[in-house]
Amino acid sequence: MARMPKLIITCALTGSAVGPSQTPYLPITPAQIADEAYRAYKAGAAVVHVHVRNPEDGSATADLNIWRETLKKIKEKCNVVICATTGGGFGMTAEQRIAVVPEFEPEMCSLDIESMNFSVFPVAERIKEWKYPWEKLVVELSKDFVFKNTFADLEVFTTTMKKHNVKPEVEIYGTNGIYNMGFIARQGWLDLPVHIQYVLGVLGGTFSTAYELTHLQTETHRWLGADNYTWSVIGIGYPAEFHLGAVGMAMGGHVRVGIEDNIFVKYKVLAKSNAELVEKIRKIAELFEREIATPDDARQILGLKGISKVKF
Repeated sequence: MARMPKLIITCALTGSAVGPSQTPYLPITPAQIADEAYRAYKAGAAVVHVHVRNPEDGSATADLNIWRETLKKIKEKCNVVICATTGGGFGMTAEQRIAVVPEFEPEMCSLDIESMNFSVFPVAERIKEWKYPWEKLVVELSKDFVFKNTFADLEVFTTTMKKHNVKPEVEIYGTNGIYNMGFIARQGWLDLPVHIQYVLGVLGGTFSTAYELTHLQTETHRWLGADNYTWSVIGIGYPAEFHLGAVGMAMGGHVRVGIEDNIFVKYKVLAKSNAELVEKIRKIAELFEREIATPDDARQILGLKGISKVKF
């Protein structure tokens, strides 16, 4: 039997939807996020997915000065691949979301490809005390929130990414995302091969089960063919993060973990760091005999330009 490819573990360090009231271990400041990136790298992550936050209260921000400080601190600590978000946070404009790409030209960035409901409002039922006032407001407003990614937005996003030689990581929440991806590839907005993250378990998206993952991956294969994409999977929440990670590994894909997606390392046990989540998925990978990719392995697999060509 041929051995499967090396496994790329991506770690999503902080996100924008998880609030400080949900876990005291959420990294907020540039220094905290950089420390978490380094610990995740040491645990086996080849890629870190980065959002930034206001250091004063942990709210999502698009402040380029905070971006600059965070990116530079991570780069100083290790050569991990940095995938910057262009999904941003609740209420950000498309212009704010994409600004990180021309300013810093990271190796990778996310490309959310579907307009959709994106909600976390049930979290409000589980929080007894809010650490910051913005948290309750954002959580409750998400009940009426549409995550906007129109074709006009996608044209701007992809044109900017191409111009600055930044590899998109296509975030697919359902089968409509596969259709959208195929359309913009035919339009010439998106180059093949693509790298895909299947994001399963968002309220407003697709269920986080092995059935959905198998269906999405099969449909992608049918649309693109075997040589035109690489893929990874995100399971939102516990235990989906680890269950879908295991299924993805068995199917030959890659995997993402991190506090952005799931705050528990065991049932009702909060992860004290992103590294704990990376270590757990790495143990599963070792049982599957999937060799772990280094950052440079990931660069080769994904066709990245290299850390020497970023602007931070």
